[in-house]
Amino acid sequence: MRRYSGLGEHGMLWLGIALAGALVHRRRRRVYLGAIRAIVLTYVANTAIKVTISRARPLLEGLPHLTGTLTGRSYPSAHSSMSFAGAHALAGALPSAPLYAGAAAMAVSRPYLGVHYPTDVVAGAVLGTAMAELTG
Repeated sequence: MRRYSGLGEHGMLWLGIALAGALVHRRRRRVYLGAIRAIVLTYVANTAIKVTISRARPLLEGLPHLTGTLTGRSYPSAHSSMSFAGAHALAGALPSAPLYAGAAAMAVSRPYLGVHYPTDVVAGAVLGTAMAELTG
């Protein structure tokens, strides 16, 4: 779980899929480049919201986080938002079921590792889907 979640830092997994697709699938290059745009813009929006709201990460006595984080801010989950932006945008070129399963697994990994509240990942999923739709 920790390793998979690590692939979500800065949207690496989703940007990697989109970049590889843009290089390999010339006929669908527009979709892949659109996915890169959606993921990057989602990261920017997520960061702005995180700084504005400044919600602290969960902290339970005797139950440490199972992974490190770059900041102490929790809401919304960037892993979740970029994963759902990537899944939504890439669904124009790749089968959607595995994409959304991967996004859901990434989102679920964050509360499992103790670094997000469930509402953080739900808000992230909504933000990412909306951003992909808006930038589509």
